[in-house]
Amino acid sequence: MRTVALTASDFSKVEGDLRFLMEAFREVLDDLGETAIARSLPWLGNGAEVDWSVVGDRMAQANAIAFGLLNMAEENAIAQHRRGLQVDGRMYEDSGSFERVLHEVKQRGHGEDEIAAALRALRVEPVLTAHPTEAKRATVLLHHRALYLLLVKRENQMWTPAEQAAIAEDAKAQIELLWRTGDIFLDKPDVPSELRNVLHYLQVVFPDVIPWVDQRLSDAWQSAGFSASRLADPQDRPRLSFGDWVGGDRDGHPLVTAEVTYTTLQALRGHALALMRERLTGLAAQLSLSDLLQRTPDDMDHAIASVVESLGVRAEAALSRNPEEPWRQWVNLMLARLPDEAADPAPGLYRRAGELASDMRRLVGWLSEVGADRLAATEVTPLLRLVETFGFHLAALDVRQNSAFHDRALAQLMAAAGLDASDLVDAPEDRRLALLRGELAIPRPFARPGMKLGAEAEAVLGCYRVLVEHIEAHGTDALGALIVSMTRSASDLLAVFALAREVGLLQDTADGPACPLTVVPLFETIDDLADSPAILATFLDEPITRRSLELQQRLNGYERPVQQVMIGYSDSNKDGGILASQWHLYRAQQALLEVAAARGIRLRFFHGRGGTIGRGAGPTHRFLVALPAGAVDGDLRLTEQGEAIAQKYANRVTATHNLELLLAGTLEATLVGRRPTPPIPELPPILEGLAAHSRDVYQELLNEDGFLTYFSEATPIDVIEAGRIGSRPARRAGRRTLGDLRAIPWVFSWNQARVYLSGWYGVGSALQSLRDSDREAFAVLCRTKRERTWLIWHYLVSNIATSLASADPEVMRRYAGLVEDAAVRERFLARLLEEYERTKTMLEAIYEGPLSERRPRIHRTLSYRAAPLRALHDRQIALLREWRAARLAGSASEAERVLPSLLLTVNAIAAGLGATG
Repeated sequence: MRTVALTASDFSKVEGDLRFLMEAFREVLDDLGETAIARSLPWLGNGAEVDWSVVGDRMAQANAIAFGLLNMAEENAIAQHRRGLQVDGRMYEDSGSFERVLHEVKQRGHGEDEIAAALRALRVEPVLTAHPTEAKRATVLLHHRALYLLLVKRENQMWTPAEQAAIAEDAKAQIELLWRTGDIFLDKPDVPSELRNVLHYLQVVFPDVIPWVDQRLSDAWQSAGFSASRLADPQDRPRLSFGDWVGGDRDGHPLVTAEVTYTTLQALRGHALALMRERLTGLAAQLSLSDLLQRTPDDMDHAIASVVESLGVRAEAALSRNPEEPWRQWVNLMLARLPDEAADPAPGLYRRAGELASDMRRLVGWLSEVGADRLAATEVTPLLRLVETFGFHLAALDVRQNSAFHDRALAQLMAAAGLDASDLVDAPEDRRLALLRGELAIPRPFARPGMKLGAEAEAVLGCYRVLVEHIEAHGTDALGALIVSMTRSASDLLAVFALAREVGLLQDTADGPACPLTVVPLFETIDDLADSPAILATFLDEPITRRSLELQQRLNGYERPVQQVMIGYSDSNKDGGILASQWHLYRAQQALLEVAAARGIRLRFFHGRGGTIGRGAGPTHRFLVALPAGAVDGDLRLTEQGEAIAQKYANRVTATHNLELLLAGTLEATLVGRRPTPPIPELPPILEGLAAHSRDVYQELLNEDGFLTYFSEATPIDVIEAGRIGSRPARRAGRRTLGDLRAIPWVFSWNQARVYLSGWYGVGSALQSLRDSDREAFAVLCRTKRERTWLIWHYLVSNIATSLASADPEVMRRYAGLVEDAAVRERFLARLLEEYERTKTMLEAIYEGPLSERRPRIHRTLSYRAAPLRALHDRQIALLREWRAARLAGSASEAERVLPSLLLTVNAIAAGLGATG
């Protein structure tokens, strides 16, 4: 849920908008004859108890819609609050804004030249994913967007009463659509449907938002007293691009085949070219400058003639339509030079988006020559910015696969070649490395064309052949990284090179074969994070790695070699709890930076954050400045997952703000990281000890006999696994173990039961032990949090406090009642409640007062949702009993009858909490 800072007047705004929306909802229900539901709606002061026997599923759906309306009212209040700050010239008060960051870095002594250079070097890439965390259908999201626009429309004070009434009627129509539209997936969504959702943001939302983000930066820049000319050229602004996992992420996802990856790349390219055609057509309509009123630049005539000669008949229409308007003719020629979706060898067409960008820069120059700088800035430069952002591919597609899958594929190839794979599978690392180094020194492939291979080998090679074909036709712009999930050794990474060799993905260089795509380790568990520096050092010292980084440096125009490393927030949190996870992530980044720096390589971290605190989420700008010094350094890549995409980017104002947080936060983290304030020397050892203690307590719980039973029965994990909220299976290999369960359903199920386990469990015990054994050290931690002198600690404590506030002991007790074994039930419930109270007590000692008083805004936000959420929890618990009893009795038809009702409660609770997993 949105736990941002709202003032008292902002809450008043929320309540006003919420009343408007809920009254409209009640009228719709009354008009439709749903009077019992209308009387039971929350926040209208009716006081009517929910009679589930009468209203049943319809009430769950009504609550889900009501929570969506509340989220909408809060979103609008936040947006209007920022508008008010802008009007008053007080945007520097808005935490995370460009104005605030520029003010802060100026105060730290960074001058205009240094800040401008840092902005020019910024590279930020949100990567859109489709993990099974989006519980709402795309159709429902569209209705929400339309309703939100109507809520914003009401802000205009010029509407007459009749016009206001018309807006209200339109709002009722949208609410009725929500009511009449099923709010859950009836069938499990497939990859194409997930891709359509991502394409909507890439083609429709972000292109309209980026000019707004640029304007926000320009306004803040000038407010800081800096020269506007420093940002006139798009190349002087931060580089924003996008990545995509939908259609490329095949880790435990059997539906992502080579064909799916091929169609994904084609779809991304086709929609990118459609975007360019649409925007160039609009530009042509605008640039109606006549050569009768201004002299055509000489080199412009020559350029037009040269393009006409290369295009032949394709150029005729571009010239004939506007014979006396050469600037428009040039735009028409750019339109004519756009390629088709497939590889098109026709002469004169653009092969790369950079060629289009170059021609647009020439157009800017020709407009400037005749004094039309304003037209260049308002009409051409924004489109140039889109070309440089989206190119001919919209987003770079990553390919991710599990290291164990690669091992099986490679073993199958070796078997096909008649080789012994015993030195690969389950062999010590030195033998694995020796085998792979030997193979990579030989240019021959393992298998002959047409040989029958195993399923894993066929899957990997089929995917890589698609990549090779795409590179040959269009270059590497549309391709991101080759990511290895569960990287546990350097040999896991070298295996990718061996597989790439098989299909010609490696390219010949003067020094030997090299890969044009970066091979990226993904360190996910706490143990793997601890091992990551040694793994990276070994990998970077491999000759083929250095050759590949040098090739990528040339292809991408980097100043020095860049190695990307992905770190996972989800599995490390599931593995050891929030404190241990965050601290090991922090220490791993520090150590990895040292490894790369010693080898003259720049490290680019890719942060695999989820949508909830239990999977690494938290306020973006605070997350960034809490990273270790040098971990950002102008370069940020991070995942945007599941429902977080809609929450952050569905509406233009909200999307603008969230992209601003990313860019401004990256700037601040970069500059602050160059002049870091070191923590008090004793702080890192204190946190090291806290992390170890909290992890021991957390893992002791998970490893205790009976815990799996408690988890399986006291949470709706079985319903979540039976749900239809994502195309990916909930388990990697289908085994009924905690290790095989993905972090997303793990967090999702604990959230539904209001436990939020991995967001706080173990922290209270660790803090209490520290206070009891070393009161001075505990006092240092309290002072550090109060004075914000070490941002990682401040960020950690704030997130833990938010997780604890979202937990509800009374609801925990109710879900515990589902556990059949009384001994198991009482033992684990007591453990949870004791640790909850212990953590609350210790946090209140750090905050020096009750959390509800020290963090009133978050608690007020949560209090809005408390009563309707508890009613939904009770409904879900009753349905869980009924569904599980039917399954136990072998009544499949009865279980199938109850399941949709259960899924409605899952969806409604997720809407109330503002998050799934």
